[in-house]
Amino acid sequence: MTSQTIQNDMVVSLTYVLTVDGEEASRASADEPLEYLHGAENIVPGLEAALTGKKVGDKFSVTIAPDDAYGDYDEDDIDEFPRNEIPGSENLEIGMMVEIEDEDGYVDVGMIKEITPEAVVVDFNAPLAGKTLKFDVEVVAIRAADEEELDHGHPHSLADFYGDDDDDDFEDYDDEE
Repeated sequence: MTSQTIQNDMVVSLTYVLTVDGEEASRASADEPLEYLHGAENIVPGLEAALTGKKVGDKFSVTIAPDDAYGDYDEDDIDEFPRNEIPGSENLEIGMMVEIEDEDGYVDVGMIKEITPEAVVVDFNAPLAGKTLKFDVEVVAIRAADEEELDHGHPHSLADFYGDDDDDDFEDYDDEE
């Protein structure tokens, strides 16, 4: 086991169980741990702060208030749109995530809260906004980030999530045989 501690510019792998309102909301197992770049805001601020200084093998629980997670729930972050302005509106369901483009071309993702024959109500709050999060965590690996990961602001394992799909960027990770 290494004595290396978690600090900025380190790629950290961890397992966790996230509990919200007494129910499991998410988990990452040893088979598929969460990997993130420490200091790059890849995870909620409260969890990142709790991980600073930890070592491989450290296990702990942390409870994170909304201010250090996804923020407070904002009732003003709900909008109603004419149903005919949403592509594929005939296939929408309550709880479905949709992308809505504003007049400036910015795309926001929200959850459908209500559907009427004329309109769709979309909630743009993060799904866990206003919630207190409880994480049970184990640090399973720590390594220095490479230059490319630092430039991109995330580890290679999150390239698809962040839309980094340039083959040149990840030539070391090609599946060529």
